[in-house]
Amino acid sequence: MYENTERMMSNEKQPVESFAEANVLQAIPHRPPFLFVDRVVQITPTSIKTERRLRPDEEFFKGHYPNQPIMPGVLLCEAVFQSAGILMSQQIMKLDELDDRVPVLVRVESAKFKRMALPGDCLQLSATFDHRIQDFFFFDGCVHKDGQLLVSIRFILGIVSEVAHG
Repeated sequence: MYENTERMMSNEKQPVESFAEANVLQAIPHRPPFLFVDRVVQITPTSIKTERRLRPDEEFFKGHYPNQPIMPGVLLCEAVFQSAGILMSQQIMKLDELDDRVPVLVRVESAKFKRMALPGDCLQLSATFDHRIQDFFFFDGCVHKDGQLLVSIRFILGIVSEVAHG
């Protein structure tokens, strides 16, 4: 579905390396530098487990914070949202039902931040589908590292027609 999307940084005009596996790139429209899932570890009809290794040269570490790099909490949440998007495209919805529509975040019901994510960490991301009301999909998600909970989140994704730019 999204495998032919060109991966370019608009300001530098050079390819951005992706560490994501092909199934991730085919399932969601996100691309580096805003792709936060490297691989799918496990997927069932209602849940997904993915991974993301935080590389020391990640752009966000340069400014958050220069001498004490920490992955921003909103990006931890985004990694879970992307995992849920993969689940939606691969399991929950029929692929032909998605057509030209994309999953977008419509609500965060709750988010709790327990620990920090640092350069070199391997994050275990998970999202569990709860229920659907029309084009709205309700999820619970979390981020772990080394068996410790970093973030827990409840959220809703909706599906919309692809945004026209012009």
